[in-house]
Amino acid sequence: MPFNKLKKYPNLLDLDCLDEISRTKSLRGIFDRDIADNKNFTFMNKCIYPIKSDGILDMNREFMHLTTEEIVEDDGNKRRVYDKHRSERLHWIKTHTDEQVKDSDIEVFSITERNQRKRTNIDRTYIYNKTRKYVIVLEPQKRNGNSYYLLTAYYLNKEYGEKQIKKKLQAKLDKIL
Repeated sequence: MPFNKLKKYPNLLDLDCLDEISRTKSLRGIFDRDIADNKNFTFMNKCIYPIKSDGILDMNREFMHLTTEEIVEDDGNKRRVYDKHRSERLHWIKTHTDEQVKDSDIEVFSITERNQRKRTNIDRTYIYNKTRKYVIVLEPQKRNGNSYYLLTAYYLNKEYGEKQIKKKLQAKLDKIL
């Protein structure tokens, strides 16, 4: 809905009254404005790009990661489902990457963590809004060092969420990558 484009941080998007098609259309409008069509999407003077799939920037995959969460079904299969908490905060990403948040305690840090799927160590930079319990995860690009991949963003609404992020904070590197 067009009224969601008027929403500003820290307000949440109004999505509960929308059917699935209208909700996706509203979220896609926010995503396109703030991320996909934003030529100045940066953090700390570094450009931010979506994750690549098969060597190509994949906006649909990025949109999915920012509005859904992965669940594991009883049979062990994984799938992504709509996440209200991520979705209603979609417009918060740009406010945080533009470093315009004035009402919250923000911690920006980088860590080296293990990627279990690839069995390798990877660097990540986190923007952690302690006050609002919100996290944005970026991956510094090694190729040029002047840009990031936007991996995901989420609200810490799970009981283990804050514990995990505090553990990451303890392992933070001396500098932000």
